[in-house]
Amino acid sequence: MKTILSAAIAAAVGVSAFATTASAQDTLAAIKDRGQILCGVGTGTSPGFAFPDDEGVWTGVDADVCYAISAAIFGEKGNVKFIPTTSKERFTALQSGEVDLLSRTTTWTFSRDNNLGFDFHGVNFYDGQGFMVRKDLGVGSALDLSGASVCVTTGTTTELNLTDFSRANNLGISPVVFENAEETKNAYLAGRCDAYTTDKSGLASIRAVLPVPADHVVLPETISKEPLGPVSRHGDNNWGDIIRWSLNTMIIAEELGVTSANVDDLKSNSENPEIRRMLGVEGEYGAQLGLPADFAYQIIKQVGNFEESYERNVGVNTPLGLPRGINALWTEGGILYAPPFR
Repeated sequence: MKTILSAAIAAAVGVSAFATTASAQDTLAAIKDRGQILCGVGTGTSPGFAFPDDEGVWTGVDADVCYAISAAIFGEKGNVKFIPTTSKERFTALQSGEVDLLSRTTTWTFSRDNNLGFDFHGVNFYDGQGFMVRKDLGVGSALDLSGASVCVTTGTTTELNLTDFSRANNLGISPVVFENAEETKNAYLAGRCDAYTTDKSGLASIRAVLPVPADHVVLPETISKEPLGPVSRHGDNNWGDIIRWSLNTMIIAEELGVTSANVDDLKSNSENPEIRRMLGVEGEYGAQLGLPADFAYQIIKQVGNFEESYERNVGVNTPLGLPRGINALWTEGGILYAPPFR
């Protein structure tokens, strides 16, 4: 999930940055002319995050970010073209303009934010790297993986984190590397390694589609910080603001108790000043983004607040079964927090 580009690719991205900056200035206008958002997602192997259902409709918390932006711009959440990208090609696709944003379990790091010429616009899932093993291996901790072979996708920070963890704990882990997540999963299933490592959300997603999920367990250790969120190119602040405040709207709506079920009633009857501002009843907040006054109302009505998206896609009653944990609101013991709608 977390790719380190080679120096050659990074240099190529740098050369292309100037060429794409000018076109990045009018992303919203280009999207309106096109009639849809080009949303870079994963390759459809991550249920709960970005995954096409049996009818080809994309679902997941990452997909919902793009649906929210579409609802904000068009008043219709479905004006999105989902473009699958691999870990290797995703940054080139964004920099070249093939996609308008990435919403595909991409970790916010210093070098990606600065050296590669991208802007991150918040976090829609706080994650960390972990390990999955077969239950019959009898391992209860990653610290028990001494001498183990571990499947990992090559060219990623996951691979580097694995090496660091092994060295720091003198475990002598042997990485078994593969080109992409599908190959890595298949190798783990075939027994070519003792464990599988990637972000814990990815492990939960992979585990959910294994033939017998109960035969596999995600170990308790978390060995890295992986704040995942939507990302766009440098050079278009307004487009960045639209992405950021589409996500923020979902978070603030949860905090204020505004849901897809009660948003109509609250728009008509709420006396809460922040709710009235958010839903376009008071103020000119949509105009500040170049959006309709009811952009936030459309997001909540059509996509839901953050809690609705989380529980629908990855929560405890889904195959992934992920409790909110640190992804809970700051008022509920988590670290999820958005600036006020003021």
